[in-house]
Amino acid sequence: MFCRYFSFLSLCLFLPSQRRCSLGHISSLHRSDTTSLPGFENLTMGYNKYLRPYFGGEPVQIAMSLDVASISSISESDMDYTATISLRQRWTDPRLVFHGNKSFTLDARLVELLWVPDTYIVESKRSFLHDVTVGNRLIRLFSNGTILYALRITTTVACNMDLSKYPMDTQTCRLQLESWGYDENDITFTWLRGNDSVHGIEKLRLSQYTVERYYTLVSKSQQETGSYPRLILQFELRRNVLYFILETYVPSTLLVMLSWVSFWITLDSVPARTCIGVTTVLSMTTLMIGSRSSLSKTNCFIKAIDVYLGICFSFIFGALVEYAVAHYSSSQKCAAKVPQERPANELTKEMEEVNITNILNNSITSYKQKISFTSIEISSDNVNCSDLSMKSHEKIKCVLRNKMHRIIGYFTIQNPGNVDHYSKLLFPLFFMLVNVVYWAYYLYF
Repeated sequence: MFCRYFSFLSLCLFLPSQRRCSLGHISSLHRSDTTSLPGFENLTMGYNKYLRPYFGGEPVQIAMSLDVASISSISESDMDYTATISLRQRWTDPRLVFHGNKSFTLDARLVELLWVPDTYIVESKRSFLHDVTVGNRLIRLFSNGTILYALRITTTVACNMDLSKYPMDTQTCRLQLESWGYDENDITFTWLRGNDSVHGIEKLRLSQYTVERYYTLVSKSQQETGSYPRLILQFELRRNVLYFILETYVPSTLLVMLSWVSFWITLDSVPARTCIGVTTVLSMTTLMIGSRSSLSKTNCFIKAIDVYLGICFSFIFGALVEYAVAHYSSSQKCAAKVPQERPANELTKEMEEVNITNILNNSITSYKQKISFTSIEISSDNVNCSDLSMKSHEKIKCVLRNKMHRIIGYFTIQNPGNVDHYSKLLFPLFFMLVNVVYWAYYLYF
């Protein structure tokens, strides 16, 4: 009863002087306007803020609208965003109907004397109501009993992000409003004007993102205690990739191109080529560590930028390995040429030391081998293993020997200088092909 009188007293203070009412008039108004529900006569004897409108009857319809003032931060490491919003709720309470066609804005402190919905923000981590200079709340009462209740809130809401395409990703975040205690039998939530119920989000200017689109949904949350009404504002954020192109992609590509400079330096310049290879590898490693430090808590994701840095590191490391292979092959070839380049007098002395008897013995031995193995052709590289007189295990050994000769021949570099010649062409072409596949996949798939 006190709340009922206090509400009408507050209302009468705002009415014109000719419409102000007395306690007696309030009492008569209370007696004439109060409608009792069967079985709840003692509960509906006046206004009670602990009971919702239409208590025991039809559910209260809550119409909502939002003004998004800002989205101050979007954290990939914590997977959340912080937004400042103005939440407006409208509902009709027949217990607050008064005569006239005017509306009155009441002191926000009177909200403690009224019934208000128990709306909360789903998946909110931290929230607070602005209170400078006073609590940022608004109460407006209309003659038909409609109440407008507005709040200014800053909230940090969880947003599950898929960072597999970072930094060419598009994230979908939600702001969900739900009733905490009243189920759908007591309260129904609706957007006031559909998508037009949300304002301000299309004007936001974010540091790393661009708002692609947004839309509103009406849903229900099925829980163990019942089915609760829920309103959803869903918006898509596309990351601006230009910053990452200038900071990461361009430097890593230039490092790969720098590693190709060693192909134009001769194999004899060991310090120069080694210095270029090691320097580019270390620079690429530093760039990879720096790119991952900003997302230290999301290392479980294999991101698109990690794939590109891995590709660049592989090409740089491959250029260093290419020089090691070419230099090793060149040194082996030079070592093989040393015995052939000995002075003529040394060869003459060795020829003089050869005994004629040894020459004859060797000739007879080789002649006997040709007679006994007429179907076997022995060469430095391959052996004909088609002789039917050979045993099975000898044929297997012969085939394996030929295979080994072929495999070794494939990996034997006859001219080490051609390694650099082919690398000048193959490394850039293959790198361009990988880039085409990379950008096509992450931008269009």
